[in-house]
Amino acid sequence: MANTETHAKTHASNPWPLGAVSRSAAAAVAAFVAWRRAIAGRRALADLTPHELRDIGCPELSAPKFVVRVGLMTDLMSMR
Repeated sequence: MANTETHAKTHASNPWPLGAVSRSAAAAVAAFVAWRRAIAGRRALADLTPHELRDIGCPELSAPKFVVRVGLMTDLMSMR
């Protein structure tokens, strides 16, 4: 699905306080929209099977990995 956005440019002069407030509000809205898109993208990828992920050219989602080095249990038991 293609994502299209349109932006209207205005060249009207804004008083400084209103311009700063509108710019900060626009930045907050843009950050919120970007966050929502990121969440929606992660949810869409999470619903796909590994076969479907390979079909679209996306590597399989990396699950959190817990790496335990050799001898860790021995070290922990010796501290006990």
